[in-house]
Amino acid sequence: MSLIEAIILGVIQGLTEFLPVSSSGHLELGKFLFGDESLPRESMLFTVVLHCATALSTLIVFRKEVLSIIQGLFEFENNDSVQFSLKILISMIPAAIIGYFYSNEIEKLFDQQILLVGAMLLVTGLLLFIADRARDTEKDVAPTHAIIIGLAQAIAILPGISRSGATISTAVLLGIDRTKAASFSFLMVVPLILGKVAKDLLDGQLQFSDDQLNIMIAGFVAAFFTGVIACRWMIKLVRNAQLRYFSYYCFLVGSFAILADRLN
Repeated sequence: MSLIEAIILGVIQGLTEFLPVSSSGHLELGKFLFGDESLPRESMLFTVVLHCATALSTLIVFRKEVLSIIQGLFEFENNDSVQFSLKILISMIPAAIIGYFYSNEIEKLFDQQILLVGAMLLVTGLLLFIADRARDTEKDVAPTHAIIIGLAQAIAILPGISRSGATISTAVLLGIDRTKAASFSFLMVVPLILGKVAKDLLDGQLQFSDDQLNIMIAGFVAAFFTGVIACRWMIKLVRNAQLRYFSYYCFLVGSFAILADRLN
């Protein structure tokens, strides 16, 4: 992978992590188009680095909310910050279980499985189209909602299923306020990504050569700055109920991916 390709993939990650079109699916499509011949483990490593960048983007955009939550936790009372943190922890359970016990199987999904990506993009498009038609969205996130949204996040481990699209759509279909749904969706993934990075560091899996270092840094920086812009944009789009436009995009790209796989 060249430096330019790493930057392009970083921009793709930054945009698609927050826009509901599947960042992992687009990264796999990008690698396919560039003819990337990385082994599944190396491909997964680059994906983890880029996801770490967009997790940092989330913390920057929601820095006031995050600081408020941290301050509330240190009050040692059963306040809103504690309740919100518990809901985040509940939402993490399904994906954490799948990620811990099936990490090797998940890595195999990141080996240019273009047909799978295409099919899952079609599923994402359908979910977005249905969610955009929801009208009764005034609820707050309850613990039962958190576990259901967490299940949607676990399914989004599949490349082609948009994590933000799946979690926001699920929340909206549960009747949750659109702005709160977007905030919860973006914040709930941060502990999982940081936990994945910590686990890989402890296992010695986040290791790469000097030649790869510049590529990783370039991709990280591109994903971070693009992610900040995309995150702020996505919050406005969700609030204004404009998810259907992304459903059309997912239908188009998903169909292209399936066709490309058949012709390859």
